[in-house]
Amino acid sequence: MSSQDEQLAAAAAAPEPAAAAEGMTWWYRWLCRIAGVIGGVSCAFAGLWNCVTINPLNIAAGVWMMLNAFVLFLCEAPFCCQFIEFANAVSARADRLRAWQKAAFYCGMAVIPVVLSLTLTTLFGNAIAFATGVLYGLSALGKKGDAISYARIHQQQKQMDEEKLTGTLEGQA
Repeated sequence: MSSQDEQLAAAAAAPEPAAAAEGMTWWYRWLCRIAGVIGGVSCAFAGLWNCVTINPLNIAAGVWMMLNAFVLFLCEAPFCCQFIEFANAVSARADRLRAWQKAAFYCGMAVIPVVLSLTLTTLFGNAIAFATGVLYGLSALGKKGDAISYARIHQQQKQMDEEKLTGTLEGQA
């Protein structure tokens, strides 16, 4: 059995992705993936543009941005890296991460080049990659509750406030 067959067997035996376990809808999962790919493209182009300078911090930020683009492509769109042997294994492992972990990872990756070199190129280049992290972070918060449960909670809170108010008024009289 080749190493690629072993990776495919491991991916098939892997548990259900964390996104499905957290209740992420299919369209939101695709929105996050598309944002990740677009963020990778923007990081790659802006990182390449950032490297065309003599300032060493700009070059370091540009290299980091191109590394961000590679990681985003590897995690969100492994078909873009089909000639890299371990791409499917990395993607499967990234799919098992919880949404808040992906959010922290993507936002952290996008902030580092901006800290290294605060320019418009780094800001705009990392904006979509950061937005991908924000999308994953929002999905980690969970679904919004329905209006009926909010109305019940509000009614209970109102009753408790009225009871406290009548209790303090009776104690004063």
